[in-house]
Amino acid sequence: MFISPSRAAVPVSINDNWVTTTVAQGLAHPWGLAFLPDGRMLVTERPGRLRIVSPGGALSAPVPGVPDVFASGQGGLLDVALDPKFATNRRVYLSYAEADSNGRAGTAVARAELVETGGKPGLTALQVIFRQQPKVEGGAHFGSRLVFARDGTLFVTLGERYQRDRAQDLGTHLGKVVRINTDGSIPAGNPFSGRQGARPEIWSYGHRNPQGAAINPASGRLWTVEHGARGGDEINIPLAGANYGWPVITYGRDYTGFKIGEGTAKAGMQQPVYYWDPSIAPSGMAFYAGDRYPGWRGSLFVGALKDTMLVRLTLSGEQVVAEERLLQQEKRRIRDVRQGPDGWLYLLTDEDDGQILRLQPKR
Repeated sequence: MFISPSRAAVPVSINDNWVTTTVAQGLAHPWGLAFLPDGRMLVTERPGRLRIVSPGGALSAPVPGVPDVFASGQGGLLDVALDPKFATNRRVYLSYAEADSNGRAGTAVARAELVETGGKPGLTALQVIFRQQPKVEGGAHFGSRLVFARDGTLFVTLGERYQRDRAQDLGTHLGKVVRINTDGSIPAGNPFSGRQGARPEIWSYGHRNPQGAAINPASGRLWTVEHGARGGDEINIPLAGANYGWPVITYGRDYTGFKIGEGTAKAGMQQPVYYWDPSIAPSGMAFYAGDRYPGWRGSLFVGALKDTMLVRLTLSGEQVVAEERLLQQEKRRIRDVRQGPDGWLYLLTDEDDGQILRLQPKR
């Protein structure tokens, strides 16, 4: 399927009628957020801590049982997700940067059971179910969002670890979206299963550093958002076996200003649904399915780090038809975006004193 990118034809507007309310603060570079059934929140801190946060904003002590992380550069404890059967199995999934004995690192995924004894939470039965191969030097581009598909399989987004050309190499997990079962085994129907020289976990490839992912409730399909270089941030709908072009095609340029790759299009490589040039540095993605914000049901929300804002994208099917920029006046690095069980949107800020924010109308 070839998708023509819609960026050039889309109107962009500014909306300053929204503000944030601080729900919790004092988090060190929070990265991932998941809501427990009782309304409390699981929040990861990049240095390697997992917290439980009450609806009123009280932070628990660090939850014991978290795996050791490579907390360097962009690495650390990253995303968190609940098992679709959490109510019965109490399983949570963590993505994180993991180092070997030589200091090389890659993205890993572990699952564990969340237990609470005497009001004190902890993780037990920790099991690593996926390790990005190969581990490489450096602290950049771990990707790392976790998203469960409707069939219960788990998508994991993986950066190319600043090893550009290896995003095209099916013998590595660098610059890929992978799909695994909850125990790490390979689901039936993965596009490269049984192909010699290819990693069987791979779902799609040619990605740079996807730090946002969500299932579109209208279609059940995975959407991702990834960082470009100097421009070329992309929203994609990763299809089984498809090549998303990095670094052969891109709408961005190198940080030096020089051209990357061959241009913006090539036969056999997918176009993004949408792209930003210049870059906004996107992280976090959520489709809105509630009623708190009139007219916003079905919108796609993306956080921005460099451009310190929340972006609302209006969709028509699988095309972006308008972009609205919110919270620019607050100048916050938005790392994650989630819809809460109460219908409000919640944001994480990537700061030394990171916060959980709730988006509300200006009074």
